[in-house]
Amino acid sequence: MGSMLTALLAGFGLCLSLIVAPGAQNVFLLREGIRHAREGRRHAIILAAVCLASDVILISVGVAGFGVIVEHAPWVLPAAKWAGVAFLAGYGLFAAWRTIRPKGEAIEIPRERDTEPAPEPLGGGTTTLTKTRRRPASATLPAVLTVLAITWLNPHTYLDTALMLGSVSTAYGDDRWLFAIGGILGSATWFVFLTFAARFAARWLRSPRSWRILDGLIAVVMLGVASALALG
Repeated sequence: MGSMLTALLAGFGLCLSLIVAPGAQNVFLLREGIRHAREGRRHAIILAAVCLASDVILISVGVAGFGVIVEHAPWVLPAAKWAGVAFLAGYGLFAAWRTIRPKGEAIEIPRERDTEPAPEPLGGGTTTLTKTRRRPASATLPAVLTVLAITWLNPHTYLDTALMLGSVSTAYGDDRWLFAIGGILGSATWFVFLTFAARFAARWLRSPRSWRILDGLIAVVMLGVASALALG
C-alpha cells in the first residue's frame, strides 16, 4: 500500500512541477480565459479539458512505451520541432503586433445575474418577468485548434510529458500506472487552477493598456520558446 501511494504522489508531484513552468500553452490558456471572462467559464473549461485530454493521452502513451515509437521513427521529434518553431514564432509575432497596434480590447466583468427588466405592459400594471441579455458567442473552435497546435507541435510536450514521465514510471514497476494516474491528477489540478485564475485576473485587465502589457509578455514567451526550440 505504501509503494502504491508513493507512486501516485510521485507522478502527481513530477507532472505538476513540469506543467507549472511558464510556457506557450499556459499563457495562451490564461489569455483566452481572461479574454472571455465576461461570457462565464465555459470557454476556459473547454480549452482546459482539451489540454487535460492531451495530457492523458501523452502520459498513457509515455508509460506504455513512447520511447519505442521514437526509436523506430526517429524523424518524429525533428518534424514536430520545426513545425512547432514555425507555429510558435508566428503566434508570438502576432501577439507582438497586437502590442504595437492594439484593438482597444477591455474586459467587462458581468454581475451575478446579467439580466435587465422586461418592458412594462401597455395596459399598465407590473410584471415579474426578466429578459436575459444576449452574450456574444465565443470563438471556441479556433481557440481549440490553436491550443491543440501549441500542445502537439511542441516537442517539449513529448520530451517532458511522454518521455520523462514514461522513463521515470519504469522505476515503479507494477505500480507505474498509479504513477500515471498521479500525473493525470497533477495535470487536472493545474488546469482547474488556471481556469479560475483567469477569471480572477480578468478583474485587473479592464483597460487596453493592460492588454498591451499582457500581449507583450505573451510575445516574449512564445518567441522565447520558439528560439529555444530552434537552437536546442
